[in-house]
Amino acid sequence: MSDLTTAVVLARGLGTRMRASGAGVNLSDEQAAAADAGVKAMMPIGRPFLDHVLSELADAGITEAFLVIGPEHQGVRDYYGALPPRRLRIGFAIQDEPRGTADAVLAAADVVGDRRFLVVNGDNHYAAATVRALAAVPGNALAGYRRSALLRGGTIEPARLAAFALVIAADGRLVDLIEKPAFEVVEAAGPDALVSMNCFVFTPAIFAACRAIGPSARGEYEIVDAVRQLVAGGEVVRVVGVEDGVLDLSSRADVAGVESALRDRPVSL
Repeated sequence: MSDLTTAVVLARGLGTRMRASGAGVNLSDEQAAAADAGVKAMMPIGRPFLDHVLSELADAGITEAFLVIGPEHQGVRDYYGALPPRRLRIGFAIQDEPRGTADAVLAAADVVGDRRFLVVNGDNHYAAATVRALAAVPGNALAGYRRSALLRGGTIEPARLAAFALVIAADGRLVDLIEKPAFEVVEAAGPDALVSMNCFVFTPAIFAACRAIGPSARGEYEIVDAVRQLVAGGEVVRVVGVEDGVLDLSSRADVAGVESALRDRPVSL
């Protein structure tokens, strides 16, 4: 049995792209209201998008999920507090200010304790097979998504894919993450290059790394910088190559594709 049963789901984002108007995008009234509020994880896709995310994590063996939210997200707490989940225990960690993904992970330190845990974005739907593959290796790990597989099996357009962090590995271990790589770097890496979609497994060592970094150029504490710090401090971060796709719900234009992909998938929390 895997020791990976805890997940931290980053659902605190401001939803800036989702709030932006989308020309030619048709949403239901409920979906438009969720988009205007910027709470991407609660976008109605039959039921809230986050329900689909959590159900898939439960399929992968996760039994406890902590949602990192802001103090203003009482609606999220009310929704999950009223559910009677059978497979998951759902808890919360509060990130007081939206100071970036590393700060969001750090907000979960007290609830996670000394356990190894999964970290995923609340606006991405990851395949259970990916989580199981990460659970099968020891220590810290990240999912390295093959670019060609993401284009084939997810909802991410090629132009956006080029902006994701490029994974540099040697002997199955992370060497570096290159954020927003230059076009020529992406092209040189080829279609089988690995990219990060912020799907990680961490030991509690990540919390010290999150505390050690400074803000990025955009003023946020980034999980990519914390992972680099982890490696610089001598920790091994294994890279698990995966062939799965990811359903990404970043903007209004993504809703139709995600809705189509999830339409017939059962949800069980």
